[in-house]
Amino acid sequence: MREDLSKRERRIILFATVSGLAIAALVAEPSLRSARFVDFISPAHSAAAAPSDVQGPSGFADIVEKVKPAVVSVRVKMAESAQAQRHEDEDWSPLPGLPLERFFRRFGIPHVPHFRYSITGQGSGFFISADGYAVTNYHVVDKAKTVEVVTDDGSIHTAKVIGTDPQTDVALIKVDSRSDFPYVVFADKAPRVGDWVLAVGNPFGLGGTVTAGIVSASGRNIDKDPYDDFIQIDAPINKGNSGGPTFDIEGKVIGVNTAIYSPSGGSVGIGFAIPADTVKNVIDQLKEKGFVTRGWLGVQIQPVTSEIADSLGLKKAEGALVADVQSDSPAAKAGLKSGDVITAIDSTQIRKPRDLSKAVGATAPNTSVTLKFLRNGTEQTQSLTLGEMPKTHEARAEAEESDTPKAELSQLGLTLAPAETVAGSGKEGLVVTDVDPASPAAERGIQIGDVILDVATNPCQPQWMYVRRFTMHTRRTSNLC
Repeated sequence: MREDLSKRERRIILFATVSGLAIAALVAEPSLRSARFVDFISPAHSAAAAPSDVQGPSGFADIVEKVKPAVVSVRVKMAESAQAQRHEDEDWSPLPGLPLERFFRRFGIPHVPHFRYSITGQGSGFFISADGYAVTNYHVVDKAKTVEVVTDDGSIHTAKVIGTDPQTDVALIKVDSRSDFPYVVFADKAPRVGDWVLAVGNPFGLGGTVTAGIVSASGRNIDKDPYDDFIQIDAPINKGNSGGPTFDIEGKVIGVNTAIYSPSGGSVGIGFAIPADTVKNVIDQLKEKGFVTRGWLGVQIQPVTSEIADSLGLKKAEGALVADVQSDSPAAKAGLKSGDVITAIDSTQIRKPRDLSKAVGATAPNTSVTLKFLRNGTEQTQSLTLGEMPKTHEARAEAEESDTPKAELSQLGLTLAPAETVAGSGKEGLVVTDVDPASPAAERGIQIGDVILDVATNPCQPQWMYVRRFTMHTRRTSNLC
């Protein structure tokens, strides 16, 4: 080795020596390496990176072991007559493509006129008491001739339907064979977005399936019913999970799985569960009387848009705008009018129409309540007694091709017809029979089937209109309460 190293060579040796010492220090002190790395990135975030005193579970096995025995598979059968389904084609057979079809044809029998078969559906459910009361979805047991419950140990029990509530898609069933069923309880408080959740159910007939995820949103409206207030979860649920429970990490039920968003037909990570507080209220009524009664105010309501808020002089676009008051209703008797903006019912603040629908629907009929509303910019208070929600309250507007006179407002992009000429639209106003998707009306949310009741006439104010909204061929439901 030469004695007189060049300057460049000395630098290389020095760099290698320092690098080796640094690597050795990092290997010897991994915890120090980790802390220094965090501090180097951002000293301000070092406290946030420190371990929290509250840690989530390292796994869910203990929770699953506790709650899974209470979750059941629900099987339903609905008898149908093949004769009623018979096609006009003489070659029709109730057994297309099956060996039995070929057997019948071999002996000159093209079809079996009085053959009966059963349609079998599957869903999920869970026991809420040791004596066999269980919760599932209304759409699981709707039109069921027989209902069977398969428990986690594989035993099969016959169940009877105690009561159903189509509005919230909740059903209560009962198994009488035992009085020692394992059961679960509902959570006392609503989950927060980001909380861990577990879904247990019977997807595709695969009973006892557990998936995990988080609450990804709350207060979701999927235009299913006026009382939509779903918890959105990303724990995978699929066909057959309907009626099954969603648990928190304490093993309490926070919701009942009822729907998925799925362009493909399978789970894409967006599922919806009915909140526990809604289910508890419904189940108590079903257990007591077999059906659910709801409070009724008697108004058609719509959102307060920014344009409407400006025209009414409101500081915020909040509340429920009264578009129409039904005759002889509690609202009519209390003097409410179209154009009033309801802002509170008792202590509940009304920020959007669904808030009012949910609050009124959750209140028992014949209950006295206090409404706060704005009329011509002035806040008013009115006490009234709620009625009982009529059994059928959805109005349908069937805008069919006919000789009905129509008017076209090309500037707004609307085609209109008198309400009295369209079935189910009432006698007042104009029905929207067509909307140009590129028009100002479409931008403002006007839809086919809306009934225009009034239009602002003050030239100093933005143009706006009162609209009564009805269900058309889609699943949108009008906000009635």
